[in-house]
Amino acid sequence: LDKSERAHNVQGAFRVPAAGKAEVVGRKLLLVDDVLTSGATVDACARALLRAGAAGVDVLVFARVVAGSRTPI
Repeated sequence: LDKSERAHNVQGAFRVPAAGKAEVVGRKLLLVDDVLTSGATVDACARALLRAGAAGVDVLVFARVVAGSRTPI
């Protein structure tokens, strides 16, 4: 899938259940992901947490997929 297809694929896939919102509201959260490809999953998860009332979301990833034409970081 390309970047826009990945974003469409995860649209609305994540939400914080009502029972868990009290744990999220007003907190700064750390979202951990194993591999960052397009960023669509991390973006969708972070947006769900922010909609639920998180004060902020930082992201930690352990690996990043780099396209062949890019210089690795």
